[in-house]
Amino acid sequence: MSILESSTSTSSPPTAGDDAAIAELHAAFKAQRAAFHADRQPSLDERRARIGRLVEMLLGNRERISAALNADFGCHPVPASDLIEVLGPVGRAKYVLERLEEWMRPSAREVDPAVMGSATAYIQYQPKGVVGNIVPWNFPFDLSVGPMIEMLAAGNRVMVKPSEFTPASAALLRDMVSRAFDPTLVYVATGGLELARAFSELPWDHLLYTGSTSVGRQVMQAAARNLTPVTLELGGKCPAVLTPGSVTAASVDHIIATKTIKNGQMCISVDYCLVPRGELRRFVDLAAAFMQRVAADYSRGPDCTGIISPRHLDRLCEMLQEARDRQCTVIDLERDGRVDRTTRRMPMSLVVDPPPDLRIMQEEIFGPILPVIPYDSVDAAIERINAGDRPLGLYVFGDDRPVVDRVLGNVTSGGAAVNACAAQGALPSLAFGGVGASGMGRHHGLEGFREFSNPRGVVVRGTGDHFDAFAAPYAKAAALVKAVLG
Repeated sequence: MSILESSTSTSSPPTAGDDAAIAELHAAFKAQRAAFHADRQPSLDERRARIGRLVEMLLGNRERISAALNADFGCHPVPASDLIEVLGPVGRAKYVLERLEEWMRPSAREVDPAVMGSATAYIQYQPKGVVGNIVPWNFPFDLSVGPMIEMLAAGNRVMVKPSEFTPASAALLRDMVSRAFDPTLVYVATGGLELARAFSELPWDHLLYTGSTSVGRQVMQAAARNLTPVTLELGGKCPAVLTPGSVTAASVDHIIATKTIKNGQMCISVDYCLVPRGELRRFVDLAAAFMQRVAADYSRGPDCTGIISPRHLDRLCEMLQEARDRQCTVIDLERDGRVDRTTRRMPMSLVVDPPPDLRIMQEEIFGPILPVIPYDSVDAAIERINAGDRPLGLYVFGDDRPVVDRVLGNVTSGGAAVNACAAQGALPSLAFGGVGASGMGRHHGLEGFREFSNPRGVVVRGTGDHFDAFAAPYAKAAALVKAVLG
C-alpha cells in the first residue's frame, strides 16, 4: 500500500486542512525554485555541510525516532529503529561524504583528434533542481532521509511527502527537518490523500516514489504531464530459490529471520520460497525449529513489529484464512501464536504449496506469511518466476556455482543476493531499484548521485579541428571524407 491509497474504501473530499497544506506545499515549491535559481551550483563544502546536518539530525533524535515508530506501528523494536532507521542512513551519509569530491569531478570523454583536433570533452554532473520524494510507511526515516543524502549530494533542493499511515513519524520528520534546514533547502509536507495527489502533480525536476506498482503508474502518469523524470521503487513478489542440496539450517534460518524484519513489511523481503520437492518437509521442519529456538513467543514479545494499520492487518488475516478455506497446509511457526489486535502483532506462518490463484500468490504479501512451493527441476523454478512480473529482489541459495549462475542468468530482477536475502538493499555502495513492474531508476551510492544529477556533455574547442567541414559549403567535407576513408 502507498500514500496515494486512501485509508478508507472510498475517497473523501478535501478538507480545510488539505487545502491549507496544499497551499503551503505550492508556496514551498515556489520558494525552493527561486532559491535554486539563485544558487544553481552549491560548492563541495556546502554539500558536505548539508549532509552533515542530516547525520546530526538523526543521531540527535534517536530516541524520538524510536518512540514515533512505536506509536505508528503499535510495537516496533528499539534496536531495529536504531540500526535500520538511524544508523542505516548515517552509514549511507558517511559513505557519500568520503566520495563526493570524486563524484563531482568532470568525467573526461575521448575525442577523435583527426576531426576534433585538440578539443576536450567531459560529462559535468549538474544539480537537477527541486526534487520530490514520496515516502512509504514501512521505513519512514530510512526512505526519507536515505535518498535525501544523494539528492543533496547532487546539489538539489528536496521536498518530502511522508505517508499518512505514519502520522507520528511524519510529524517528527517535519519537526526535525524544520529545525535543521531552511525550508528553501529541505521541506517536509504532511497531510492526507489530497496532498499526496497534489505533490505528485507538481512540475518537479525529478520525482522519487516508493510504494505499490498500481500507484506507481498513477504517479508516473501525473509526472508525464510535466515531463518529470521519475525513479520508481515498486516492490513485487521477491522469490528465494533454494537449489538442490541447499535446504540447510543456515539457509532456512536466514530466510525466516529476514521475514522478521518489520514482520515482513519490507519491499525486498522474501515473498515466497521455491524448494526442491524432496526437501520440502525438511524446509518446514527447519523453519519451525528456528522459530522455537530463537523466538518461541515471537508475536508476544518486543521483537515483533506491529502491522501498520487495522486495515492492513485485516488484509493479511483474510489472505491466511483464504488459504485455510482452500484446504492448504498452513504451518504456524509459533505455538499458541495469536493476532494481538491492540498492538497489531501477528505470528509467522508458512503456507505449503498454495494454488497460484490465491491472493498470497497474486499480491505482494507484505507481512509474516511465507508460501513455500515445491519444484521438480531448477528450470521449472526459473520458469515459474518468469511467468510473473520481474521482481525487485531475487535470492538464490546453493554452493553449486554453475546452478546458482543459471538462476541468476535466466531471471531478470532489480537486485539479487546469493546465500542471503535483502543484503543488496543494505549496501550504500550498491545501486538499488527495480525493473519492469518493480520499478525503474536507481538510488544509493554513485548511481544515486548520478540519478539525481543532470549529466551534461561539454565540448571545449581547441585547435586543428575540422568543425567547418560539417557546414556549407561542403567542399571541405568532401576532402575530410576522402582523408578518413583513404
